[in-house]
Amino acid sequence: MTEQIGSGEARSRRNALRLAGGAVLAGVAGSAWSVSRARADQAPAADGARAEAVRAEVPASPRFDLTKPSPDIYRHKQLHCTTVQQSISFDTVNHRLYVVQRRDGTDSALGHLCVTRLSPTGTRTGHMHLNGFGHGVAFAAQGVGSETYLWTEVEANGNGYGRRLARFKFTDGKTLSSGSAELTKLTPVSSASEHTCSIDPVSGRLAVRYHRSGAKHLALYDLAAAQQGNFAEPLADLPQPSVPGTMQGYAVYGRYAYFMVGNAYSGSNPAPGNTYLTTVDLNTGKKVQGPTLTKAGGTLVFREPEGLAIQRTSGGQVRLVMGFASGSAGDRRSNLFHKHELV
Repeated sequence: MTEQIGSGEARSRRNALRLAGGAVLAGVAGSAWSVSRARADQAPAADGARAEAVRAEVPASPRFDLTKPSPDIYRHKQLHCTTVQQSISFDTVNHRLYVVQRRDGTDSALGHLCVTRLSPTGTRTGHMHLNGFGHGVAFAAQGVGSETYLWTEVEANGNGYGRRLARFKFTDGKTLSSGSAELTKLTPVSSASEHTCSIDPVSGRLAVRYHRSGAKHLALYDLAAAQQGNFAEPLADLPQPSVPGTMQGYAVYGRYAYFMVGNAYSGSNPAPGNTYLTTVDLNTGKKVQGPTLTKAGGTLVFREPEGLAIQRTSGGQVRLVMGFASGSAGDRRSNLFHKHELV
């Protein structure tokens, strides 16, 4: 990736009381999906209504200590395609992992993606192909009963980044195009030219990163409201803080957003590399920790940071999971590491 993180000051917004606590992800039931599907192309949020909202706070929560060790989850796992992974997400209801890549043999500007489904320890169990969706900077997996629904960017623009969001059921072996009837398309910010998203599975919230007026922004929504196409009252909405480096992933847990930047090893970027993590308070937009250099997977070959996500394990441990690509061209591998110590 070559996208650079932008800068700006934060704005937080008031939401209705139902948003203050955040819905639990596992409780977002299939009935809500039925209503959402009945309105297949959701109307965008009105930017005027967003501007009238007043200040509020995302409820307090612990945050990950970025200085603590980063144990392995797995190393050197093959995905369905041989390209570099782009992003990761966990269905924490059914304990499944999803990894997005660019499709083998395709130009990145086309936005053709491959999604590999794995066990939490890296055993492949399925895949999907998505044609014309986007770059894969970030996406989200949502467990609903025994099924997994994916939230991804869609309608790739001329740069290969998705203009809108789409929600659809993961179906092993299926290929979808950006115009497939199975998609429910959503536009959180009507004036934005790009959207990506990530789910906070503990608080039941959807983080949306969008591009507007030449800058990146991050907004936080109640997941159940977002599923209904309601983006009028975000819990928070802020210009993305300045963190130098190449953007490689973001995630949200509670009150805090986490950003990962960095590049693959090279002659000008030898070990320990330049992968940094930063924590941002969503209420203030200020950095509260970092940029902190991470040496996770330091012995990997190539070692490009690719993907950041929140995982809640079957034992209840909450993790900040970092993805790294390794290996040689034509045989890239997936590697995951995590931080779990909270402050």
